[in-house]
Amino acid sequence: MPVLKAPSGNPNGPAQYKQSSRKGKKAWRKNVDVTDVEKGLDELNDEIILHGEKIGEKASEDLFAIDVKGDSNITKKLPKALTKKLKADEIIAARSAVPAVSLRKRPGDKTTDGVLPVKRQRTQYVTQKELVRLRKVADGQHETTVTVTDATYDVWDAPDPQKEVTEKLPFLPKVDKAKVPNTLRQQPISLSANGKPVPAVPKPSGGYSYNPEFNDYRDRLEEVSNQVVEEEKKRLAELEAERLRQIAAAKSAAEAEAAEARKDLSEWEEESAWEGIESGGEELVAGAISKKKKERKTQAQRNKIKRRKEAERLAKHEAAMKKKRQQLEKISELAEEVYQKEKAMEVAKIEMSDDSEGDDEVLRRRQLGKFRLPEKDLEIVLPDELEESLRRLKPEGNLLKDRFRNMLVRGKLESRRKIPFKKQAKGKITEKWSYKDFVLD
Repeated sequence: MPVLKAPSGNPNGPAQYKQSSRKGKKAWRKNVDVTDVEKGLDELNDEIILHGEKIGEKASEDLFAIDVKGDSNITKKLPKALTKKLKADEIIAARSAVPAVSLRKRPGDKTTDGVLPVKRQRTQYVTQKELVRLRKVADGQHETTVTVTDATYDVWDAPDPQKEVTEKLPFLPKVDKAKVPNTLRQQPISLSANGKPVPAVPKPSGGYSYNPEFNDYRDRLEEVSNQVVEEEKKRLAELEAERLRQIAAAKSAAEAEAAEARKDLSEWEEESAWEGIESGGEELVAGAISKKKKERKTQAQRNKIKRRKEAERLAKHEAAMKKKRQQLEKISELAEEVYQKEKAMEVAKIEMSDDSEGDDEVLRRRQLGKFRLPEKDLEIVLPDELEESLRRLKPEGNLLKDRFRNMLVRGKLESRRKIPFKKQAKGKITEKWSYKDFVLD
């Protein structure tokens, strides 16, 4: 049988507030709900009891603390996947060696602060006085002249360290200092045909230009053409001489072979004659020129030769003495001849000292060293290669080769042949037999 329970809730029903009226002021104040205010006052009292004052009135340093060290247990508690940095964070954290562009606005050249600058005298332009002085200098009129004098001492003469060592240790032998050759102080010898010095950078004539005048170009073209024709004639003459030399050598070789054949034939005929067989070779043997046998000289012949040599010596001595007497008689003429030679030498020196330059194309016959100078490049532009515009010009020549040849012509360097391999000293290798060494006790 089921158990019967009483119904839940208040069996009396809802209760009604017993107030007569809420329309008056006294009734309104009495029945206002102040539960929130009372709750706030209770919390305030608890804060004063627990902390001594209200939390809202405390400073931030008393309420909060900055954790500088951090908690080491957090990394152990969190999984490794959360501790790994993102790729974006690594890229952002990377710092470049190039500093970043500043975002600050920079004032421009024309930006001013509105304040007018103070007017000052400009010093960046050339004054009229300085301009007049520069024009005079350009015309060759200098206010002060610098006189160049030769040095009275050797600027390259460094102090000798061996001298101090000798003073401290006088018992040591003196070390001979290397002597400077006299040719080092002499001026280089120019290899031009006229003997005049060649400038380091010769000034070309008008015919060397890429856009020359007609007359200059025509003269230059005729000169180069004649030079090329002469070189070609010389080359053909050398080839012809070489051909004739080869023909003569072949002819002499053929004659030598024929003579050798005739000699062999004559020997064969002599052998056949000994065997009893006569041939036509006997006539050649009979007609041969017999050599004269040398005979010993007698004493009379030796005396005759001695007297002849003595007479020749006396005649030569008398001729020399006669020439000497004639020179003594013509001493005035010789003095005049020496004077004329000295005068000619002075005139040659004056001609050498003028402003004219040496020609590096025509060189003297005797040159420095065993090897000849390299030929100068043909510097000519053909008529069909002349251009009217500078933009279509093609650079020609080699400055390095021109500079090297110029130094050779001026006598600064000696023409040499390139040696690709250095000659090594020959060494002798021997094997030492140690068992042959012995020591006497």
